[in-house]
Amino acid sequence: MCGIVGYTGKNDCVDLLIDGLSKLEYRGYDSAGIAVMCDGQIEVKKSKGRLADLEKKMGEEGKPHGTCGIGHTRWATHGEPSDINSHPHGNKRVSIVHNGIIENYREIKEFLIDQGYSFVSETDTETVAKLLDYYYEGNPVDAIAHVIKEIRGSYAMGILFRDFPDKVYAVRKDSPLIIGLGEDGNFIASDVPAILKYTRNYYLLEPNEIATLSVNGVDVCDIHKNPVKKEVNVADWDLDAAEKGGYEHFMLKEINEQPTAIRTTIAPRISEGMPYLEESGMTKEMLRDYNRIYIVACGTAMHAGLIGKYVIERIAGIEVTVDIASEFRYRNPIITDKDLVILISQSGETADTLAALKLAKEKGATTMSVVNVKGSSIARESDVVVYTHAGPEISVASTKAYAVQLSVMYLLAFELAYAKGAISKEKCMELTAELQKVPDKIQDILVLKERCQFIASRLINAESLLYIGRGLDYALSMEGSLKLKEISYIHSESYAAGELKHGTISLVTDDMPVIAIATQSDLFEKTLSNIKEVKARGAKVTMICREGTEDDKAVANHLVTLPNMDDIMMPMLALVPMQYIAYYTAVLKGCDVDKPRNLAKSVTVE
Repeated sequence: MCGIVGYTGKNDCVDLLIDGLSKLEYRGYDSAGIAVMCDGQIEVKKSKGRLADLEKKMGEEGKPHGTCGIGHTRWATHGEPSDINSHPHGNKRVSIVHNGIIENYREIKEFLIDQGYSFVSETDTETVAKLLDYYYEGNPVDAIAHVIKEIRGSYAMGILFRDFPDKVYAVRKDSPLIIGLGEDGNFIASDVPAILKYTRNYYLLEPNEIATLSVNGVDVCDIHKNPVKKEVNVADWDLDAAEKGGYEHFMLKEINEQPTAIRTTIAPRISEGMPYLEESGMTKEMLRDYNRIYIVACGTAMHAGLIGKYVIERIAGIEVTVDIASEFRYRNPIITDKDLVILISQSGETADTLAALKLAKEKGATTMSVVNVKGSSIARESDVVVYTHAGPEISVASTKAYAVQLSVMYLLAFELAYAKGAISKEKCMELTAELQKVPDKIQDILVLKERCQFIASRLINAESLLYIGRGLDYALSMEGSLKLKEISYIHSESYAAGELKHGTISLVTDDMPVIAIATQSDLFEKTLSNIKEVKARGAKVTMICREGTEDDKAVANHLVTLPNMDDIMMPMLALVPMQYIAYYTAVLKGCDVDKPRNLAKSVTVE
């Protein structure tokens, strides 16, 4: 959500800033802007819309030139998307870009108005810019330190001061920001892909550390101006991983990367045929002692948690509660020091999930994070971290991150069940071996894209549709429904198939599409009867099922058949056709697949 890039160095910075912001488009935005030091003055260019709109505006008005600047892509929170509300904000002396939410901006704004300041935007960010100007008396670090003592909320900021034309200043709290260390200059950025083209070396900025970037180096201090020595991190993503690689969209590329991502995630966590999470800090002794497990996440990550709940409860016999992170704190959860709280987040920066983590730690629970981004806020604050080695996921609609999150849930379930004595070592090895077969099985399923494209062509004119399933299939259907609606904008809901007759079946009319997932052998007959119920009322049914299922047009109009595996592993296979169907439906409708409207990849505000 929102993107920040900054640079000071030997090269002209405008094209560099635009290029860096383009690598952060996946985060979601509705306006863009830059501020550049030009001949001793701060020149700002900003525009509602995409980066292309900003570039067009600069083409018409003239492009600024300089070697020091900051840039931003904004996702509207305070004030509608507009040229005026776009970042950067400030005046002739100071200019800032900001991610996050300033909670007490109204009282600060009232104070500044009393001091004679006027405001042109509706944003909380302009308030911070004017407060910086108010406190600035020639020392930027002093001014920044004053400001962060007064503001409440989350922030990552890149700042220019006119009096220091070759320096970029940065500070963060709860919103991500890294410092890139280049040969010809230094960078700030919201995420690694923005700087990969120029450097792999970076610092992780800790809360309320203040960074001063110049062409020759980076100085970091704490709020008291004490120097802070930073450890250099090295990005293990390559530039190709953050590019489309010949695919039409990042989403399609990332669907096809799932076999590799799963192998890379599970291989380090299997030893001698058994799950092995001790490299992440989770021992069998620890697992044996937990009374309850909470899984807390948002969106797709929460859906991965639901699959985890079904599998853990089925084979380990331990109670699992899955919570939407934005609701977790507000129901006063009953957590003790005998409980394990698992936080799942692709970015490791999801604001609601981070807040849930902090609450769990306050209550004494062990916290375990499942994240994809090394050094992210959730990873750093967790007791135990399991990194999913998916590489960069650029498309807003999560695919491979979901697959690797599921992989970790399965490994955890197997090791937990063995630690608790619920399954034998032989059974644990059998299940682990089955998981190791998944990447090859998915590779075979990827050839179903033409079948799924045909099914998608039957959905593009639908106003609404249903996903149904039972057990693990129901948990999976939630993710299928989310994928379709978030990128194709077709209203879609998922329902437990057995609940249809309790109200939802009244929505079924002639030709309404229904996607039924029926991969669980012990529930197949019951699911089949529910499918017949909607078919009898005119629904056009697509059934995702196992090989060998009879192609009966009285039951389903279209079948997508999958290889046979153990029941609990079938969600790992069924996720692929659901992703394909959502992707091709969006493509056929002409939607912006990788950057769906109103959505952001990393949701860093509550």
